[in-house]
Amino acid sequence: MIATPCRLPVRHDARVRVSAKVDYALRAAVELAAADDPSVPTKAEAIAKAQDIPVKFLENILQSLRHAGIVQSKRGPDGGHLLARPADEISLADVIRAIDGPLAGVSGQSPDQLEFHGSAEPLRDVWVAVRANLRAVLEHVTLADVAKGKLPKPVPKLIADPDAWERR
Repeated sequence: MIATPCRLPVRHDARVRVSAKVDYALRAAVELAAADDPSVPTKAEAIAKAQDIPVKFLENILQSLRHAGIVQSKRGPDGGHLLARPADEISLADVIRAIDGPLAGVSGQSPDQLEFHGSAEPLRDVWVAVRANLRAVLEHVTLADVAKGKLPKPVPKLIADPDAWERR
């Protein structure tokens, strides 16, 4: 179940930053999930062309995804890359963690391990809540959902809120 995000006033540019590497990894993984026949390997060059990703950068990303058990590779003239398990069993969070590690961190630490003192003490709980909201979406949306263009019901509900589209 996807949690409803809490509405806290934002007074500065607070945003989730997604690296180019994570963006490319998600796009490459969705490209594999959208393949006509998921059992047939797709060449890195084809993925790179379809998603406008530099091939050399993509090869490094695919290696990271392979080490994480998300992608398999086959050698030879008919070789390429394919998902290591069904697309509906791979969440966006799985791909992000394979590339960048934990979904949320503060100064390189897990939010639950933070220690603040005095008036800042409640910040730990805020960071844990932020992590929970990220998980609530990213752990419940799969590569198959994105490839099919059919996101879980709570996601369209979240993006239907005009406030979701407002930059601040």
